[in-house]
Amino acid sequence: MNLHEAPITTPTVIDPASVDAAIRGRYSARAFLPQPVPRELLTQLLRLASCAPSGVNTQPWKVYVLQGASRDALVQQVCAAQDAARDDPALAAQHVAAYDYYPAQWFDPYLARRRENGWGLYGLLGITKGDKEAMYQQHQRNYRLFDAPVGIMLTIDRRLGRGSLLDAGMFLQNLMIAARAHGLDTCPQAAWLDYHRIVMSQLGAGEDELLVCGVALGYADPQARVNEFRAPRLPVDSFTTWLD
Repeated sequence: MNLHEAPITTPTVIDPASVDAAIRGRYSARAFLPQPVPRELLTQLLRLASCAPSGVNTQPWKVYVLQGASRDALVQQVCAAQDAARDDPALAAQHVAAYDYYPAQWFDPYLARRRENGWGLYGLLGITKGDKEAMYQQHQRNYRLFDAPVGIMLTIDRRLGRGSLLDAGMFLQNLMIAARAHGLDTCPQAAWLDYHRIVMSQLGAGEDELLVCGVALGYADPQARVNEFRAPRLPVDSFTTWLD
């Protein structure tokens, strides 16, 4: 029997509760320990993530893993750019998101959920409304990867259709769930999109590549107050229409 004649088998899920726990246990960690993540484990997580479906098997995702000096260099460059943009509106205008992840004009119920999420996080950290400096410093934590030892940048070819963003999202979800199953935590980050030109230059990415998002990955700091935050979830019947 050659390889093309080998039977296709689907692994049996012996412990569904563990799968459920990995999904339910995933959250956006915002403080990490300096403990390094072995390359062999990262490779395994990416292999699992690549099992995601994609339209006609295009597998459009491209991944850049930053550790050590490359990670630190990107953090330094983007934090410096953000500081400069804060002080000079002309510089701030140069940093436009790679694509419209968020709406140009917020509206309910999404505006209310955004506010609930933001003030829930800031409230936990003791950041009061109007404390712009504290908000700025917390936002810049994104560009420090929340001290995670691993930064992952996910791109696709910009010539592809919007469906490839969906494919990349499924790859990303697989990556985050696999990480949680192996004792790691993650934080998907749209914040990097504003500085995509710096990011893509640092990565050596091609002109046809579009930055989808960044991901902070590592071992979450269990003592950090910020990691107590959990974004609320809607009940199933609030977003589901049952048709019999």
